[in-house]
Amino acid sequence: MLRWLVISVLFILWALPGHAAVKTIGHGESLRLDPSGFPQDMKAAYAVMQTKCTQCHSLERTVVAVSTGVAPISGRPFDRSAATAYGQKMLRKQNSRMSREEVKAVVDLLTYLVDNPQSRKQ
Repeated sequence: MLRWLVISVLFILWALPGHAAVKTIGHGESLRLDPSGFPQDMKAAYAVMQTKCTQCHSLERTVVAVSTGVAPISGRPFDRSAATAYGQKMLRKQNSRMSREEVKAVVDLLTYLVDNPQSRKQ
């Protein structure tokens, strides 16, 4: 069911050319953000995201959430408060192995992407 949901969301993104989507590289499980247009501090935060977040899941989940505004697993809205809530959740998870600073950097990046739609256009 989850795989079908993710595939459906990705198809919708592909079918709506006017949608302001995240600039991405790759497809499916290898889908990731293209940080080339990010400010330097956001590039550093993206490096943390690539290293830490992919220990448990692919970046595809993050790309879908940021580009659609909907968290792919829960189906709930993905906005500033959701980004903060996910960061707090990662701090509580023992196996996330993320420091407070790393979580803050990733939450700052997610907030940047949510708040700056122009940074997300392809």
